[in-house]
Amino acid sequence: MKISLILATKGRVDEIKILVRSLIQQDYGNLELIVVDQNGDDRLAPILKESNLAFPILHLRSEVGLSRARNVGLAFASGDIIAFPDDDCWYPDGLLKWIVSELQSQPSVDGLTGRSEDGHIRSSGGTFSRHKGRVDIRNVWQKGVSYTIFLRSAVCAAVGSFDEELGVGARSRFGSGEETDYLIRTAKLGFNIQYLPNLIVFHPNSRLYDRNHRDKAFRYGMGMGRVLSKHRYTFTHNFCTILRPLGGALLSLLSLRPRKAAYHLAIARGRLCGLLWSFRQAP
Repeated sequence: MKISLILATKGRVDEIKILVRSLIQQDYGNLELIVVDQNGDDRLAPILKESNLAFPILHLRSEVGLSRARNVGLAFASGDIIAFPDDDCWYPDGLLKWIVSELQSQPSVDGLTGRSEDGHIRSSGGTFSRHKGRVDIRNVWQKGVSYTIFLRSAVCAAVGSFDEELGVGARSRFGSGEETDYLIRTAKLGFNIQYLPNLIVFHPNSRLYDRNHRDKAFRYGMGMGRVLSKHRYTFTHNFCTILRPLGGALLSLLSLRPRKAAYHLAIARGRLCGLLWSFRQAP
């Protein structure tokens, strides 16, 4: 089975080298790397030219926006399996061969998701479920992040494009949620996407709790609020998604960690603002 890796990237060089190195160590050659470049210069050209990979690299350009770039890549993907690595993630040895083996042995499974670690056995990129099982609209928030998603190409053909209103670099303030929205749409179409806690992709864990991190947390919260509204989650579910980071803020204050408390408050405020914005826009 051929794998298409759609890599949207902007502003990173050394991280791309790490990802490419991990692909070389996969010992799986039936793949293609589709690099959707959003840089205004040719900083990636030397890396892609000198990599000497045993598989093809397709170097494309797009306007800024993660979802926009992934949609550009989807139009050119020719693989049986499609994945969306971040430009600062990397794969453990043997992952791609294992993904192919899992999907070949389970024809009723339409895709796989997993969790994220930082390379030192610490969780990164979110809070993930410890229990394997089918991804649905209730558990999707704890069962996958974009760079741990591997879908059969037929799934992507049926679901279509990523929502370009969502994600990093979008023309809106909704700085996340594009992959969750995609998985929700996949689940609503009845596809069988399985979450495996032992499917791990490495990604750095950057929690500095400074102003930039809080601003990012707010934008990510806005994205989640927008997705909750778009898919008409219940009031109770929405209330709990705001209550959880408020609880985190309280615990952080009690442990005398005010910067972490401010980070959790930014998440809660973003989720609330995303929901309220969506309600204001409704007819």
